[in-house]
Amino acid sequence: MMAIASMTGFARVAGGAGPYRWVWELKTVNARGLDIRLRVPTGYEAAGEDVRQAIGKAIRRGSCQVALNVSVSETGARVRVNTAAAQAILEALAKLDVPDGVGPLTLDGLLSVRGVVETVDIDEETSADITAELTRDAMQAVAALAAARGAEGSALLSLLEGQLARIRELAQAADQCPARRPEAIRTKLAEQVAALTEASTTLDPQRLHQEAVLLATKADVREEIDRLVTHVAAARALLAEGGAVGRRLDFLAQEFSREANTLCAKANDVSLSAIGLELKSVVEQFREQVQNVE
Repeated sequence: MMAIASMTGFARVAGGAGPYRWVWELKTVNARGLDIRLRVPTGYEAAGEDVRQAIGKAIRRGSCQVALNVSVSETGARVRVNTAAAQAILEALAKLDVPDGVGPLTLDGLLSVRGVVETVDIDEETSADITAELTRDAMQAVAALAAARGAEGSALLSLLEGQLARIRELAQAADQCPARRPEAIRTKLAEQVAALTEASTTLDPQRLHQEAVLLATKADVREEIDRLVTHVAAARALLAEGGAVGRRLDFLAQEFSREANTLCAKANDVSLSAIGLELKSVVEQFREQVQNVE
C-alpha cells in the first residue's frame, strides 16, 4: 500500500567545497500538473538539470521552485584574462587611424574593457569535484522534499479519514431522521391537505392527495443518501490505494458536494435541513484538503 503525499513541501540543504559555499532550496505548492522552475547561477545549469530529472522521478504533481545560491570566499576568488577578447581589441585598434592627441593604449586601459577580465566561479581544475558535491547535495534536497511531502500527506490522511467518517455519520443521520419516517410524512401531508380543503371548497380532496404523494416522492432523499455512502467507500479505497490519487479524490469531492446540495434542496423538515447544512460544511472542508493531495 502506498501512502498519499501532499503537494506542499520544502527542503534546504547547504554544502561547500574549498572556498565555495552553496545552498539548495526546493519548495512545492499545489498545481494541476508538475511544473518545475529552476533558478541557478550561470555555469551550474548541468546540476540544475540533474535536479529537474530527480524531481520528475520523485513527485507527480505540484509547482516546484528550485533555487541554487553559490558564493565564493575572497581568498578563493579567481580571475582570468580572456586572451581572445584582448587580442581582438588590439587587432581592431591597430587598424584605426588614431587622431593626434589621443594617447596610446595602456595595459590597464585594455584590462578595464568589459569582458577582458573575467571572474571564474569554478576553476577548471576543481569543477568536476565541485559539480559532484553539488549534485550529491541536490539529491539530498530532493529526498528531503519528498520526505516533507510524505509527512504532510500523513497529516492529510488523518484529516480526510475523519471527514469521511463524519460524512458517513451525517448520511446515516439523514437516513434515520424522524421526518423521513412514513408515519411522519403521512401526518404532515394530511395536515397540509386538510388546511387546503378547509381554505377552499372547490379543491378536489382526491386530487390534493395525489399531488401531495407526488411531492413526497420527489422530496425523498433515499438516492442521495445511498450515493453519499457509495462515494465514502470509493474515497476510502483511494486513500488506501495511495500514490497520486488527488485528482480522483477531487472528482469525488465534487460528487459529495452535488449530493449534499440536492439533499438540502429536497429537505422538507427543519431537522433534515440542519443535517444537510452540516453535511455541506464537512464536504467543503474535505474538498479544500483534497486540493493539496498529490
